[in-house]
Amino acid sequence: MLSPSATLIQFKDVLMAAALLSLKNVQLTFGGTPLLEGAELFVAPGERIALVGRNGSGKSTLLKIASGDVEADKVERFVQPGATIRYLQQEPDLSAFETVLAYVEAGLAPGDDEYRAAYLLSELGVDPNADPSSLSGGEARRAALARTLAPEPDILLLDEPTNHLDLPAIEWLQSELASLKSAMLIISHDRRFLTDLTRSTVWLDRGVTRQVDRGFEHFEEWRDEILALEELEQHKLDRQIVREEHWVRYGVTARRKRNVRRMSELADLRQKRTDHRGPTGSVNLTVATGKKSGAIVADIDGISKTYGERTVVEDFSTRILRGDRIGIVGPNGAGKTTLIKMIIGELEPDTGVVKLGTKLDVATLDQKRAQLDPKTTLKDALTGGGGDNVVINGSARHVVSYMKDFLFLPEQANTAVGKLSGGERARVMIARSLSLPSNFLILDEPTNDLDLETLDLLQEMIADYPGTVLVVSHDREFLDRVVTSTIIAEGDGSWTEYPGGYSDMVMLRGYGVTKPVKKVKAAKAKTKNPVATSKSTSGKKLSFKHNHALETLPGEMDKLGEQIAKLQAELSAPDLYSKQPDKFQKLSNELGARQGDLEAKEEQWLEIELLKEELENS
Repeated sequence: MLSPSATLIQFKDVLMAAALLSLKNVQLTFGGTPLLEGAELFVAPGERIALVGRNGSGKSTLLKIASGDVEADKVERFVQPGATIRYLQQEPDLSAFETVLAYVEAGLAPGDDEYRAAYLLSELGVDPNADPSSLSGGEARRAALARTLAPEPDILLLDEPTNHLDLPAIEWLQSELASLKSAMLIISHDRRFLTDLTRSTVWLDRGVTRQVDRGFEHFEEWRDEILALEELEQHKLDRQIVREEHWVRYGVTARRKRNVRRMSELADLRQKRTDHRGPTGSVNLTVATGKKSGAIVADIDGISKTYGERTVVEDFSTRILRGDRIGIVGPNGAGKTTLIKMIIGELEPDTGVVKLGTKLDVATLDQKRAQLDPKTTLKDALTGGGGDNVVINGSARHVVSYMKDFLFLPEQANTAVGKLSGGERARVMIARSLSLPSNFLILDEPTNDLDLETLDLLQEMIADYPGTVLVVSHDREFLDRVVTSTIIAEGDGSWTEYPGGYSDMVMLRGYGVTKPVKKVKAAKAKTKNPVATSKSTSGKKLSFKHNHALETLPGEMDKLGEQIAKLQAELSAPDLYSKQPDKFQKLSNELGARQGDLEAKEEQWLEIELLKEELENS
């Protein structure tokens, strides 16, 4: 079995062979502090890569260097001639365009399908004729996403593509991306999104990258292997230094030249230990718990709420017991916030009764960070402006000590909250919410802008929390890990509670937040796959050609998969490029062709399967 480092070297050799985009030896320093120190990146045709790392590690910056939007201090950047790249900006500028549609169409190149611009805006719920100046931040981000996807480029660089999307939009986006042939480099805090879409992983850690031929699903196991090996190497280094220091103190004096050499080596070992950058510290989540609530937290019987002619909640009943962890999901605008406000007694229902239990202390984490005044300092945000201490479970802690638990530096104490990054503001909200005594936590999109390590700790905190939790989230993996039941908006004010997490709800319900529409896009079928034609859809059953393709395509795909694996094994030979460059190039070209053939057959098979389902249900 290959070690993690050997696997990395072998996979890098394969990627370099057929890279559409490569970055080598990326060096970048901000304000005297190195951010990137020799980072590398290789994107092969059709590759789906998860780019992961702690908040502030430089993931977005690396993506901007890859797109050409940011210039590094030093970098060897290569883009395959003719390859097209599209980068999803975090803060897009639409000011130069009269309409949203004009902004999206401006991203198309000659020969691109002009209808995709309107189609994508429609799917993302953005008015194509809207004035860009009238858009909210979320709408502008969705417009930028449409502009990025419309050309179907060779390489997609996606920085948090699920931000500002509700669950139906996330599920649609995941399906849309899965259907594209583009290579993708994705930054996201949505574990399920990364797990379902990616096939390899780039980990950016302490200024350097490690890339491995495993999807995000295997990232944590692989990361822990790397960190364990690193810890072992540091232990060996410490023992070597101890041995050398013992020789200096007690060893028999040898020739002066040898003494000078060994003293120099000892100095080098000490410097190596000094220069070592250990892993970034972890957030320390400690929750302030209130007094124990009654066994019944809330008894909800037949509640309804209507605004004008629109019914938001109709005849909903449930009972919430102490210790329950309940997830609430649904499209934006379904009424999730209204339902929560009625449950916790902040809003009176039009009909029905809510009976709250005894001794309830409610603490709320607001997804919009509305509780944070951007002009308030970090110190005052955590203490409430009441001195230098934060009181947790009756014990006073100095605010700087509490800040360190959430990875803030002492010098940030007087920094205005408005100047913090999105991830830092998220940590402030969590720190503030957890410091308040509570036995009933309301978490509204708590995962926004959090890195994976902080998400892990938040999950552990919720699992250990002795009170009751209501969670509104579009993060499917997070819901699966923390909730004991899921309440979902069924539409027209109807809400249903299912036992278990999001995946359990999907299994019982048969689908996710929105019911899938079984259809084949005729325009796409005509242009990309001559097998799925409009003529065939007029019949009541598949043609002979369709049935034959369904029988033969799986075997052809398996054969192509074997050929690809064989080519990758040949390309991984360490001396192939130096000794046989012509063969190296020939194999690289063949690998790219085989990968293209496999994706084409996968798409052909999927379209015929969709057509088959459509005919069976017609």
